[in-house]
Amino acid sequence: MNTKKTAYLLSFVLLFGTASHAYAAEYDRYLVKTTAGTWKRYFGVRHSFDNGFTTDLSDFQVRFARIFGLEIEPVTKLYVLPDEDKKDVNLEKEARPTRNNGKIQRAVPLDQVPWGIEMVYDDPFVNKTSGGDGVNVAVVDTGILISHPDLKSRIKDCKNFSNPRVSVVDGKCEDKNGHGTHVAGIIAADGGSDGLGIFGVAPAANIYAYQVCSASGSCWADDVALAIRTAADNGVNIINLSLGADAPSSLIYDAVVYASGKNVLVIAAAGNDGPYTGSIDYPAANKEIVGVGALDANKAVSDWSSRGINSQTTAYVIDDGDIEFAAPGVSVESTWNDGGYAILSGTSMAAPHIVGLAAKLWQKGALNPAMATRDILHTLSSDLFPLGDDDDSGWGIPTL
Repeated sequence: MNTKKTAYLLSFVLLFGTASHAYAAEYDRYLVKTTAGTWKRYFGVRHSFDNGFTTDLSDFQVRFARIFGLEIEPVTKLYVLPDEDKKDVNLEKEARPTRNNGKIQRAVPLDQVPWGIEMVYDDPFVNKTSGGDGVNVAVVDTGILISHPDLKSRIKDCKNFSNPRVSVVDGKCEDKNGHGTHVAGIIAADGGSDGLGIFGVAPAANIYAYQVCSASGSCWADDVALAIRTAADNGVNIINLSLGADAPSSLIYDAVVYASGKNVLVIAAAGNDGPYTGSIDYPAANKEIVGVGALDANKAVSDWSSRGINSQTTAYVIDDGDIEFAAPGVSVESTWNDGGYAILSGTSMAAPHIVGLAAKLWQKGALNPAMATRDILHTLSSDLFPLGDDDDSGWGIPTL
């Protein structure tokens, strides 16, 4: 069939299909593995990648594309929030700004230097209110409240990759969930200009707020992948991914490989599906990424923290499916999306502790800063029970 006839048939069937199936159409996102402009025009393009483009298709459109021999692949959905029945990892308490005589009174944290920050420093003489100068960190998450008193001086870029109508929106990264704001505070909260706020691990680091998830905490893998690539192209040094799924995503994996090729260190939450061996989520399960489990204040790995397969792979050699570190992730206080503070639990809270340490230790003078920093984290790690490179915590907890 020649190109003209194909285009005519395509136009006719798509229009007919749209008209006759619109009343029942439900759309899911797919990667269409072609770069042909004809298919891009007919289906519309969400994001373009080297091997194709993503778009939202109805069941009818999927069947029709396959008739023409197109290879299509469902786009993975990831989540930043745990199941609702896991009470251990839900919001515990919140300190909100108050109004006094018509003026908004800023909230204050329960502890300016939370227990998790104290644990990863592990030295009373280390300055806990500095570090990370000049290091760029991307928080790929639900967005960030960029006006939060403890974060507003740290924000260097703000983009929304999750808008349903526009591929990327510059200057917008509103956090209607709270998760991204909480993660950002663990990394780089600087106490605010009044010095009354909370401090993160690296309070001088620059934050790139990249919104990829909805208010409900769900995220499409193509939005995440484009955010990772954009971060790498924009000079980001470290990327925090406090999100995950049970299945891998080729789009995210390719983006991580791309970022790694630009000396970007990617760190991800292991997931909250433990205590079963091999329960680690993707993308943390990929060896190119630092996977992080959650500890409580007694340095015990939480039951719900996902486990790796370290016992089945070579000890102290990073492999797919391994947990690399564990860090504070139970009852962690940090910034919240109402300008106040909240206490949350989850591996989502553990990963940014390692991100903050990586920012503080960033080996900018090395030939490969990302790998050199990863090696330093290994060197500074203290083993946790069970001993050795175990499924629960890998190398253990890195501390200063």
